[in-house]
Parts: sequence; structure tokens; C-alpha cells
Amino acid sequence: MKNAILSELFNQMADIMEILGEDRFRISTYRKVARIIGDTPADIEVLLATGELAKIPGVGKSSLAKIEQFIKTGTITAHKQLLTKIPPKLLELLAIPGIGPKGVKAVYEELKVKSIADLKRAIKAGSFARLPGFGDKKAAVIARGIAFLEKSTGRIRLDQALEAAYLVTDFLRELSGTGRIQTAGSLRRRAETIGDVDILVAAGKGKQIVQAFTGAGFVQEVLAAGPTKGSAIIQTETAPIHVDVRVVPAESFGAAAQYFTGSKQHNVRLREIAVKAKLKLNEYGLFKADKMIAGPVEEEIYQKLCLDYIDPLLREDRGEVEAAKSRCLPKLITVEDIKADFHVHTNASDGNCDASDLAQAAKDAGYKYICITDHSRSSAIANGLSPERLAQQIKQIRKLNEKLKGVTLLAGSEVDILANGSLDFDDKLLAELDFVIAAIHSGLAGSREKVTTRTLKAMDNPYVNCIAHPTGRLIGQREPMDIDIAAVIKHAAQTHTAFEVNANPWRLDLKDTHCRMAIETGVKLAIGTDAHSVAGLALMGFGVATAARGWATKADILNTLSVAKIRSWLKSKRP
Repeated sequence: MKNAILSELFNQMADIMEILGEDRFRISTYRKVARIIGDTPADIEVLLATGELAKIPGVGKSSLAKIEQFIKTGTITAHKQLLTKIPPKLLELLAIPGIGPKGVKAVYEELKVKSIADLKRAIKAGSFARLPGFGDKKAAVIARGIAFLEKSTGRIRLDQALEAAYLVTDFLRELSGTGRIQTAGSLRRRAETIGDVDILVAAGKGKQIVQAFTGAGFVQEVLAAGPTKGSAIIQTETAPIHVDVRVVPAESFGAAAQYFTGSKQHNVRLREIAVKAKLKLNEYGLFKADKMIAGPVEEEIYQKLCLDYIDPLLREDRGEVEAAKSRCLPKLITVEDIKADFHVHTNASDGNCDASDLAQAAKDAGYKYICITDHSRSSAIANGLSPERLAQQIKQIRKLNEKLKGVTLLAGSEVDILANGSLDFDDKLLAELDFVIAAIHSGLAGSREKVTTRTLKAMDNPYVNCIAHPTGRLIGQREPMDIDIAAVIKHAAQTHTAFEVNANPWRLDLKDTHCRMAIETGVKLAIGTDAHSVAGLALMGFGVATAARGWATKADILNTLSVAKIRSWLKSKRP
């Protein structure tokens, strides 16, 4: 918990200093420290106590002192002092997609904007568009960003929901009298955002379970506490989250799991089938007249309705019921099928470990290979590699492979797609790489025609193997590019280019429905964690779940191929 809070505090100090126009070096230092702390899997307090924190490059004496002060007092004096220099609601503007600290600085200094409400009025009055360097186009982008923020308020990311679920389920397992425990709702279906976390518990004494849950130390506010259901706002490391705990009898647990997992549209379809068979289906069981014919086990519900069991990831009423009737549901991709990670960063760009550390972590995860894809030179903020540095890295990877056993490093790069659709490196250098992922990192707010054309042109390059995070979205923070997804998927099939499923829960890009569109068009998917640390490799499950929600099988995913087969696949596009 302290890691997450400290990372946020250092980022917030950097934000305030940028708004106030203070020293750029210190701003950059604070952002780097925030990234290091956020990416560090070990407890920051332990690292401080053992002296290991002082050895990490990028954490200087001044930052170390602030971290020590936080560990001892729970606050950082410098952070509190910075907060007094700005209006209390000004930082809320940073949540608006597309504005950033420089934009906040401009509207604060020039228009005296102190809140989102002030900014909405400035846009409506036209004063925002009249600011130098802004204009009507920027005003429209920010207005859409405000609308996007207001629309997404109240929903949380998948990783945040899982954090809350793990906290509560671990607590419930320690209580006497609890049987099976199962998450439900959109979390069990692994939807990209979650409204609230639903947890089912099989137990006979519901009131005692509810009282224990609502009285737990992590509960911030009790919303309801009845004989079989407790609702509360709990505090996790990252956010306050609404959790519902329902206690159900063991004989109805399967039916309750089916019912509360949903989706609503999927459940409607099942009830329609039950009615036609003169049966009744609800959260208590499947009944023929007054006799329960299925209920304890979820699979029995589907079996009695003459359906193959439908994985929770597919329960969105997108054809899964028809497929279950005709016995043609896909065998979905699983984490156990994964043999590689195609998108990882080292400390050569903006990661915090070297290639050998990642190779060992990949081997420990059971992978056969891993692809190093540091940023290219145009990503200056991410310390992107120059052509000379990339050439040197390729040599280092080849040399390291001579020593490695049981795992192979592929030399790759996350190459920027420039404004005209060309790439950051020339073909001669790209030809030296094993795997090239191309991505748009700037100009995401460009017109539909522009961002689509940039992506299409990049795929025409014979050395581009994959398009990374193809829509550029950040869940809850930045809208996707206005890209013609159907056109780029069609072109990917024609140019033998894969699309990434970025497993970072901030991205999940491609999204599930686009994954299915790509698969049906014959486009291969490559799941990448976009890891910037060893801990980041653990995000793979989010990408696998997203691909599976798009009906992906083992055959659709490049990560399931052996080293020899992936090399063969890569050669098929090259001249």
C-alpha cells in the first residue's frame, strides 16, 4: 500500500511543480522516482530499512529523505507545502483526457480556472479556444475529455476490482462456517471496467458472515447489512471500492453463481430457454414445477438446458448461447498456453531492470522466449534508443543468448509511427531485429483519416510484425483514437501483420470485441504485458482474459508458438 501511495505523491508533486512552472530537473526526478516506486514489487519500507533503496539508480538523497519522512510520519512536508500553492480542486483537471499539466497551467494562469466546472464555463464561453496554442479543435477535444470523465466516473479498472476481491475473499476464508467462495458479476466475466465487486459465499449462518464482513478493518463505510447480504465501501491500496457479499445456501450456490455472474442479456437468453422447456430458472436453482433439478453446481444448469457449459468470459449474449446449443463453442486461450511475452522494456529506455533480469523472470514463469522492445528515439520522455544505442543493444542480446539456457531473448523494438506514417528507424536497422512492434504515441487526437492512414502505412513496411496498443486508449483517462478499426484490421490480414492485445489493465487494447473482429478476419494476436519491471510480467492474465472474451483460441495467439515456429512466422512477411 505504501508503494502505491508514495508513487502517487511523487507524481502529484511533479504535477503541481509543472503547473507552477518550477524546476524541470526536479520535476523529471520526481516522475522517475514515482515510476521506480510504482514498479517495485518489494515493500518500499523494507527496502529503505535494509539500505537497498539507496542503491537503486534514480533515487537520490533528497528523494530518499522524503520517502523516509513518509514512512515515519505518513506525510511529506514538501508535498503539503506544494498543495498550499494551488486551489484545492485544480488537480482534478488532470483527470481530464488530453489536458495535462501544461494545459492546466495555461487555463489557471490565463483564465483563472480553478475547477472542472470553471473549465466547462470557459469552453462554453469561448475563452478557452482563444488561448494561444489552443483553438476550437483543442477545445472540442477537452470538452469530449470532460464528457468521457463524467461518463466513466464510478467504474474502476479490472486490476483495482481484483485487488478488492482478493482482500475480501482472503478475509472470508478465515471465517468459520464458510464454504465455497466465488466472485461474480462483471469481475468474474473479466470486463474491462467494473461497477462494484460481487462475491458469493456458501454458508448456513448468513448474518454472522455479513456482520464479520461489514465489521472488518478494511471497511470504510457500511452501506447495508442484512441477513444474507452486506454492502460496503472498502479501502484498498489504490481506491475506495464498493463490494457486495452475498451468502447463499450450498444447494443453490451453482445457480447463484450463474445468476449473479450475468450478464443480464445472457441470463435473459437462458430464462427464455428454460421457459420453453417448461422450467423455471432463478438464483435459487433450476426447477421443474416445485422440484429443483439443478442448483449446487453451475455446470448442471447449462447441462439441463441442453447447452454446453459456457465460460463466464463469453457470457455477453454475443452468440455464445447459439454456439453452446450447436456444440461449437471455442476452446479458449488460457495462461497455461502462453510461451512468451512480446512487449517488455528494460532500463535502456524507461524500464527499471536489465534484459538478463527479464530473461530469468521469463524462465521462472515457464516461458520459452521473451522479446525486448525498448522505445525508439522519438519517445524522448521514455529515454528512447537512438539507432546507435539500438544497434548496440541487439549485439548485447545476441551475446546474452549465448549464455542463457532454457529461454531465448528476441531483439525487438517498440518503434514510433511518425506523423507521415513512416517509422522511427530505417529498414536496414529494422532488418536486424527479430520482432518489430510499431505504435502511435503522439498525435492521438488527430482526425480519423490521419490516424488510420498512419497505421495502414506502417503495416505496409515489411519489417513491422505487430501494431502495439492499436487504439491508444487509457481506460478511464484517455479515449481511443478515432481510428477506422475495421479498415486497419482488414489491412493487417492483407499485410501479414499481427495486432497486440496489450495486457496492461490501463489499456487492454485491443479490446475484446476488436479481438474477435481481428480473429474472424484472420489476423493473429500477440499478447504483450508492456512490462517495465519484472513484476509487470504478471499482467499477462489480463491480456489472456481479454483475448478469450474475444473468442480467441490457442491457434489465434502468437505467444503459443515455439521459438522455431515464431521465427518461421516472422520470415513469411520479410522480403
